[in-house]
Amino acid sequence: MTLNVELVSPTERVWSGKASFVSARTVEGDLGILSDHAPLFGVLVDGAVSIKGIDGSTTEFTVSGGFISVSNNRVSILTETVSK
Repeated sequence: MTLNVELVSPTERVWSGKASFVSARTVEGDLGILSDHAPLFGVLVDGAVSIKGIDGSTTEFTVSGGFISVSNNRVSILTETVSK
């Protein structure tokens, strides 16, 4: 099973697609998200977000705060600013 992932900022959709793994850092600690992860809503801290695509490639982003939502194999990451 795969994850449907969206990483967006106020000005653009930065990454959208299917992934096998997502990692991010929240105020409560580091998260690793695989398919069938329990639903959650977290507050991101400044730092890295990593998305491993279903082709095996990993894309790293640096985000400035924001939110992450996980539900039904869908991961939404909303951030104020992002760089690759």
